[in-house]
Parts: sequence; C-alpha cells; structure tokens
Amino acid sequence: MQLSHEEVRKIAKLARLGLTDAEVAKFSVQLSDILSHAKMLEEVDTSKVEPAAQITGLGNVLFKDEVVPCDKAEALLGQSPQQIQDNLIKVKNVF
Repeated sequence: MQLSHEEVRKIAKLARLGLTDAEVAKFSVQLSDILSHAKMLEEVDTSKVEPAAQITGLGNVLFKDEVVPCDKAEALLGQSPQQIQDNLIKVKNVF
C-alpha cells in the first residue's frame, strides 16, 4: 500500500506536524513500508486463538469501601497550621 503525498500531509495535519516537501516524500515511503508490514498480520490464522486482555493471570485487587470511625480526627486536625472550620481544614481558593 503506497501512501500518496496528500495522505501524508493529511496525517501530518492531524498530528499537527509541519512537514517540508522533502519530509513528505521521505515519510510517504516510510509510512507505506510500515503499513505493508502491518498488512502481513492479516495472513496469520488466528481462528483458534482465544482473545486475551492480558496474559499474566493477575486480577484486580479490590477492597470493600467501608466507612470506619476515626477516634483521632480532633488530634489530627489540631496539628494543622491552617484554620479549622466545621471539622475541616480551611484553605485558600484554588481558582
């Protein structure tokens, strides 16, 4: 599959790249070679291969989301150099 210069310019525009005419000619050949190699993958028989999201066998580690009372909240808030308001540390506006 040979990419035209117009197709390379369109790809460059989508990638927000400014290319010279020499670069367009160079990348037209290089991108065409890459696409030719990728096209060879269509010849591989994958009919007996199961889809796999990952191969390590690891799974997500999930914990229950539980609310646990904290008996040290006042002591922790007392260590803040900032002003405390309604059991929250008052900070300057971000925006």
